Amino acid sequence: PDDRVAICVERGLSMVVGLLAILKAGGAYVPVDPDYPAERVRHMLSDSAPVAVLVHGATRHVPEAGPVIDLDRPVWGESPASNPVVAGLTPRHLAYVIYTSGSTGLPKGVMNAHAGVVNRLLWMQDAYGLGADDVVLQKTPFSFDVSVWEFLWPLQTGARLIMARPGGHRDPDYLREVIAREHVTTLHFVPSMLDVFLASTASELPQLVRVICSGEALPGSLVKRFHAQLPTVELHNLYGPTEAAVDVSAWHCVTAPDNTPIGKPIANTTLYVLDEQRQPVPQGVAGELYIGGVQVARGYLNRAELTAERFIDDPFVPGGRLYRTGDLARHRPDGNLEYLGRNDDQVKL
Repeated sequence: PDDRVAICVERGLSMVVGLLAILKAGGAYVPVDPDYPAERVRHMLSDSAPVAVLVHGATRHVPEAGPVIDLDRPVWGESPASNPVVAGLTPRHLAYVIYTSGSTGLPKGVMNAHAGVVNRLLWMQDAYGLGADDVVLQKTPFSFDVSVWEFLWPLQTGARLIMARPGGHRDPDYLREVIAREHVTTLHFVPSMLDVFLASTASELPQLVRVICSGEALPGSLVKRFHAQLPTVELHNLYGPTEAAVDVSAWHCVTAPDNTPIGKPIANTTLYVLDEQRQPVPQGVAGELYIGGVQVARGYLNRAELTAERFIDDPFVPGGRLYRTGDLARHRPDGNLEYLGRNDDQVKL
């Protein structure tokens, strides 16, 4: 428990095998995108200090950072078919460490525990009810936390998991073809890629049931285009930072206001909009968004000072913790939240 295992592979079957192997062994996976610059890869491996690094043929060049296991070699042949027995593993132990983009300095490793991930997956199943006939397309790079539910939700519920080819998430024509061929029912888009996808998709996709959006603000104009082109498909807008196990709020886009709401808190999650004195602001007034509940991460790996700054004691729940998002939000009259941007000068390209 809490051992970190790095995995540097291209999207494919080896990726799924590697992630499940790490979790079943009781460790926490550290995804290392083989497309990352060498300097970033070296920093992630040095900072996370993995007990092993999983690679395959295309990624054997990864900088050495401990024992290397090549997933292309038949290393599993003599292993027992039963699950390993892991002593002492609790819901508070780490499931994964995903590194942030580094837009405010060096990338930070966010430590997320099993309890938060499990809560997020169980909420998603309660909300959307994936079944054995569903097909989920895994296309988000596994260095982004959206990929966590793309992998684990279908495997948890018995749905079919389709792995996009390496680099396929960048090609809207390929995505349209694989969605139609594999009868994909569920997939995720960041809004900017959804915009490109809709622009290249003239025909309807009758088997598609739901599209999940997150990662960026979702413009109302894009919601209108989506409903016009795919009138039978559900669109859901989710919000959440890496520091809180993927997503913490959700809104079903049945209407298309100019500023699409990010919705209400998901299960076992509390969202506060607070002023500079960390007091709740009235409805309609902008403030900083704070996240509480089971999904709040343990903090940043090897960054105690920054962890203390961003993860604070919950003044409203004894023993609780809050994560300061740095995002501005306000409550609408119906109780849903609107995202209003950042409280700093961070710019994302």
